[in-house]
Formats: sequence, structure tokens, C-alpha cells
Amino acid sequence: MRLYGVVGWKNAGKTGLMERLVSEITGRGISVSTVKHAHHTFDVDHPGKDSHRHRVAGAREVLLASRKRIALMHELRDEAEPTLEVLLQRLGPVDLVLVEGYKRDAHPKVEAHRAVTGNPLIATDDPTVRAVASDTLLELDRPVFDLDDTGAIADFILREVGL
Repeated sequence: MRLYGVVGWKNAGKTGLMERLVSEITGRGISVSTVKHAHHTFDVDHPGKDSHRHRVAGAREVLLASRKRIALMHELRDEAEPTLEVLLQRLGPVDLVLVEGYKRDAHPKVEAHRAVTGNPLIATDDPTVRAVASDTLLELDRPVFDLDDTGAIADFILREVGL
């Protein structure tokens, strides 16, 4: 499975870059799935809905299915958070998996960086960050792209993974 990550600090532009990369790469006929790490409690379900009621009642997993999509919610309860490797095993086959977050994992990554956030670059201390996409000029020992140059960033990622 070909895997590439997008990392960065809060408000660095990770999600916007991910969205543009998915659109750009799928527009080239390459199948893409994504994994997004959330650092906080999140919910894709809504109180009062049947599936939420099932979860609150104690179901470990709730699978919603329709003609257009399926969604599987798995309550961890007292289980440890699954690793990225374990989560990737749950995905169907695609040409490329783009991962938002998981900055401490060993897969190759591009860092999204916005100067206005005032955060330091992750890339300076992390060799798995293979390039930086920034809104400002940077002098680094690896490629630096304009944060909005989605085509060039996509080209770089696809070369890196051999697609």
C-alpha cells in the first residue's frame, strides 16, 4: 500500500492541502483513500438518531449502510487507540492512502506550514518530512513548495511513491 502523509501544527493548512491533493490526484485517475487523526473527542453520530441510541446502549460497533455509503463506528471503550498500521488494514485497496496527522509515525510526509502561526517547522527535526509546503520562502535541505501549488506537491508525492 502506497502511503504519504500531510503534517503540520494547528491552522497550518493541513486539511485544505489534503482536500486539494485528493481532488488533484483523483482527477488524474488515481484512486485515493484518506486517514485523518483527531486529537480530541469527536463524534460523527448525532443524539437521538437510531445509530447513536445503539452506541449509547452499549454496542461495541454500529454499522450504518445505505445504497450510497457505509459507516462503521467502533467504540474503543477501554481499548487503546489503534495504531495507523492497524487502521490501514481496515481500508479497501487503493493506489494511494493520504494520511493527515500521525506526525510521529515513520511514513514519508509533506509538512504544511503557515508563517502566521508562529510555530517552528517539524521538518528541521524530522527526516520523514520529505518536503514542506509553505506560504513563505524557506531555506531547507529538502524541497519547499508554495502551499497553494497543489499540482507541484501532487507531482512530488506521486514521484515519491512511484505513481
